[in-house]
Amino acid sequence: MSSTLQTPRFSKSASTMLLLAGALAISACASKAPKELPPEPGPATTTQAPPADLGPTPGSQADFLAKMSGSDTIYFDTDKYDIDAMDQDALAKQAQWLLQYPNKRATIEGHCDERGTREYNLALGERRANAAMNYLVSLGVDAARISTVSYGKERPVALGSNEQAWAQNRRAVTVTID
Repeated sequence: MSSTLQTPRFSKSASTMLLLAGALAISACASKAPKELPPEPGPATTTQAPPADLGPTPGSQADFLAKMSGSDTIYFDTDKYDIDAMDQDALAKQAQWLLQYPNKRATIEGHCDERGTREYNLALGERRANAAMNYLVSLGVDAARISTVSYGKERPVALGSNEQAWAQNRRAVTVTID
């Protein structure tokens, strides 16, 4: 028993009718013009684009760091707290910024390397912070706007017991506050 699948055969006129019915169905879906057109557009309006990133807020700690580009920190030789020519340039930049923003205050943090006793390093860190503050005051910054703190060897930025790490830790860092 074999069964064959037969495909239906349409006459030519039936095929034409199907084609016409399909065309009519598609044309019925075409959009029609509305009875009333929308109003003509008025003058061009622009929406404000969000402001471009203009950088840090003027007078902020981020602004201070951006303007200092590394000059927020000065470095010292072993067991020293004197301000050398390189430090003078960095402190001059700091003073210029502080004079531009007379309502800003600053804290100068004194730091030391890991060598020496805790007490010795706290005293040395204080001398370093005070040396930086005194230089800023000599450049016209009001001493009442500057405070100092010594962290001694308690907050190293570089870990290690070698000259490179020690040199990075012997520093005074200026941080602005509101």
